[in-house]
Amino acid sequence: MKVKVAINGYGTIGKRVADAVSKQDDMEVIGVTKTKPDFEAKMAIKRGYKLYCAIPENLELFESAGIKVEGTVEELIEKADIVVDCSPGKVGAQNKPMYEKAGVKAIFQGGEKKDVAELSFNALANYEKAVGKNYVRVVSCNTTGLVRVLYLLDTNFGVEKVRAVMIRRVVDPKEDKKGLVNGIMPDPVKLPSHHGPDVQTVLPHIDITTVAFKVPTTLMHVHSLNVQLKEKVSEDDVIDVFEKEPRILLVSKDDGFTSTAKIIEWARELRLRYDIFENVVWRDSIAVVGNELYFTQAIHQEAIVVPENVDAIRAMLEMAEKEESIRKTNESLEIGRFQI
Repeated sequence: MKVKVAINGYGTIGKRVADAVSKQDDMEVIGVTKTKPDFEAKMAIKRGYKLYCAIPENLELFESAGIKVEGTVEELIEKADIVVDCSPGKVGAQNKPMYEKAGVKAIFQGGEKKDVAELSFNALANYEKAVGKNYVRVVSCNTTGLVRVLYLLDTNFGVEKVRAVMIRRVVDPKEDKKGLVNGIMPDPVKLPSHHGPDVQTVLPHIDITTVAFKVPTTLMHVHSLNVQLKEKVSEDDVIDVFEKEPRILLVSKDDGFTSTAKIIEWARELRLRYDIFENVVWRDSIAVVGNELYFTQAIHQEAIVVPENVDAIRAMLEMAEKEESIRKTNESLEIGRFQI
């Protein structure tokens, strides 16, 4: 029997999670929700998903637009084993009482505060802690990217402290109603940015401070990391660790990867919506000075958390051990297939 998954919010993350869940042999998407009858609602139906109205008062809007809905979000979650809440930031917390009333497990995204869930989740770092949990929060795109590499480095060499600069895309590509057109914005101006404390919700023992800047691009985030290690290592030692992890993709300037634009252009040839589920680390940037490691990575903010949501479902419903879940997710999404 496949577990029944409801996707509450068919937007940037929700549509990608829906497609990823649909590729699993032990899960099925029983429905997705939209708040209004826009092109994404029509696309959901075209892709074969049953559409439900996220705001019951808006049912008439769908009817007037000639878009068939199966019912309301409350009716959807009554049929679900688990809900993946992909609604905008802070809306997930507002939805939680509805899930509690229905007695259904739920996964929230990184736009929610950590208190919305019992656990902040990353598949590599703390899969086992999510086993059997009712409410789990998959950390944000930037935090997911940081946790992956820091978990690997800490497990293999020990991490003394981390200093990271986050160069953030200002908005997602479709968000034309807002954006930073011509400028660079410290966000926040005062240290630290929220990313370091968010990393510590998954890896509490890591000494990390982060700063962040918004820049006028929509494609990806870029992180510049300085990691003080407990062991003396070489650049080859670090490369070897990263190469063995499918969710890390090493690229090189020599192969033409001179910017995030080139990374996206490469991904357009390989995946739907040019989704990149892996951390993209520039091999050329990996440098060791004394016991300090430096490297630069790019994070596709629209896609990197997708595999984590799939693994969170398996952990919470006790469907598979960590290694088996990650293997199944990686294979179904072709993660690690395109190592360069």
